[in-house]
Amino acid sequence: MLGIHVGTLVHIAAATLGLSALIASSAVAFTAVKIAGAVYLVGLGLWTLFSRRAEPEVALGGGRNLRRAFAQGIVVNVLNPKTALFFLAFLPQFVDPNAPHPAVQIAFLGVLFALLGLITDSTWALAAGSAGGVLRRSRRFLRAQRYVTGTVYVGLGVATALAGSVED
Repeated sequence: MLGIHVGTLVHIAAATLGLSALIASSAVAFTAVKIAGAVYLVGLGLWTLFSRRAEPEVALGGGRNLRRAFAQGIVVNVLNPKTALFFLAFLPQFVDPNAPHPAVQIAFLGVLFALLGLITDSTWALAAGSAGGVLRRSRRFLRAQRYVTGTVYVGLGVATALAGSVED
């Protein structure tokens, strides 16, 4: 969850600097980001599906796995072209272009968006963590988790690859 929001901060910085507009207006840049994100998700899904790690090790996690999850969250969100398009299409509607510093408005609104997302996502993460304690005791769940998670990642990667272009 924290990694996703650090990735959001990257998009906020890009929107503030005008880079999101560049990515959204360039079909080549948009496609490159989209394909990179899709390849990453499909790769992560396949790695999850074909990993030979013992399920309890996966479920229990640890410091190393938390760092990996944090880094994966950053990569997933930075390579998400829809997040860039959100900041390009949605945020400017609330910015006064005649104000002295529109970039400051974009930055403020972007950080506010990230903070609100952090609060709601934290709530969901706490709820999921509580449910996770119960689920970790189920061997059946631990075996199925790898297949469900891997399939979801591959599906999201394929959906990202097949998503419309900038013109859609």
